[in-house]
Amino acid sequence: MGSTTSKLSAQAAETRSSHSVDEKGFVRTHTQTPLTTDGSISLPNVDAWESAASADPKVQLARTILTHTNIKTTLTSRPAAVAIPHIFNNEVEFKSGPVTNQKSSGRCWLFATTNVIRYEVMKKLKLKEFQLSQSYLFFWDKLNKSNYYLELSIENADRPVDDRLVNFLANDLISDGGQWDMVVNLLETYGLVPQPVYPESYHSSLSGPINSLLKMKLREHALTLRALSASLRADPSISPELGLSTLRAKKEELMQEVYTVMTATLGIPPKPDASFTWEYYTEDGKYAKWEGTPLQFYKAFTTKYSPADSFSLINDPRNEYGKLYTVDKLGNIWGGRPVLYVNSEINELKQAIVRSIKAGQAVFFGCDVGQFSNSGKDVGIMDVDYFEYEQAFNITLGLTKAQRLQTNESAMTHAMVISGVHVDEKTGLPVRYKVENSWGDESGVKGYNVMSDKWFDQFVYQVVVHRSLATKDQVKTYESGEKVVLPAWDPMGALA
Repeated sequence: MGSTTSKLSAQAAETRSSHSVDEKGFVRTHTQTPLTTDGSISLPNVDAWESAASADPKVQLARTILTHTNIKTTLTSRPAAVAIPHIFNNEVEFKSGPVTNQKSSGRCWLFATTNVIRYEVMKKLKLKEFQLSQSYLFFWDKLNKSNYYLELSIENADRPVDDRLVNFLANDLISDGGQWDMVVNLLETYGLVPQPVYPESYHSSLSGPINSLLKMKLREHALTLRALSASLRADPSISPELGLSTLRAKKEELMQEVYTVMTATLGIPPKPDASFTWEYYTEDGKYAKWEGTPLQFYKAFTTKYSPADSFSLINDPRNEYGKLYTVDKLGNIWGGRPVLYVNSEINELKQAIVRSIKAGQAVFFGCDVGQFSNSGKDVGIMDVDYFEYEQAFNITLGLTKAQRLQTNESAMTHAMVISGVHVDEKTGLPVRYKVENSWGDESGVKGYNVMSDKWFDQFVYQVVVHRSLATKDQVKTYESGEKVVLPAWDPMGALA
């Protein structure tokens, strides 16, 4: 997992089991007798716990204070906040804006991607402020995820409906979230447009209602396809090829309803090969315009660090480093680029960030944002030492990064952008990172957070690097094609 001085990893190294080693060198586990032998909670249990708690002055103080306050505001560490200023000695030179806001949607990965790409657009066109249309990518992603789920339903129609895989796929079938290779699929197929060409709609900013409706219809459609598949397989005169063709024809008929709901709530998007005209003002107030297709726009402004030539480094200490991984059944465009990860030591992710920032390239990354962080106004701190839970409750938080993944305590939940890094001048190692979020300028310090290196060790799982900024070994592993397939429900399949 890489070396770290964080309390979390140090405590995780300590054993909690009660053992001793006898004179012959054998490890002996000490046994104990419970107060309640049937496994339930008894009053003697409560009495024993209360006796221990009431004898601890720290617990008594905590009881006095914490019944009236929020533990996340009361138990913040002032020294930790002072130790991590929003100041960085290496930043992407060009400043983009405005701070974006995904509002009540799970589109962080699309915002992170467009926030990275807009740097080149703004530099080339000399813009003061600019946003790409996140809704444009959102529309095509949602439409394709609907098709992807129905294709998986056809593919797995011979499995029982309560099969673990079938049940898992039906759970969050068209999540707002996504992964880097999925956004590359969208960019390469549909391109990009400026936000004024396909602006926000009510339900791109509040996706819950249309997600609920679409999931309901898609689950119904999946059962329709399963029933049709069963009847086709029962007819010996119908070949597998003809059966698949018939199922896909029916699927296209069902997808009409999905398209109708989406265009009614999100608007009709430009087609990737249809020309549009975008008029704008430059930073000095001069009129200008750009004409072309969404695909041409995408190609015109991703010439230096093409998304298609970038790939994901992950830090997953459960699995072997230096290997290529993918997740079964994960994707958005059927037949598109697979989701691929090069599993790497944590320091390799850090080095990729430093190289990228020094080259002027902002970095897309995936993390578990809710862990030991405060994105409140004028705070914006991500640091494992920020909350004093252990001192207040007299407890130890000892899970390792691997154990958090194994127990569903942590996973990639959010994608953001790193646009700066503070490097120690003596060691050359990162100390803290500048994080551009997509929760509006009321979040953090004008939309930005500062992330400590300790937090990076524990809760950053993914960094996207352009192949020109990756190591030769990383590129070799990525291009090898020799991938380990993780099950569909693996935490590395979490969609940021």
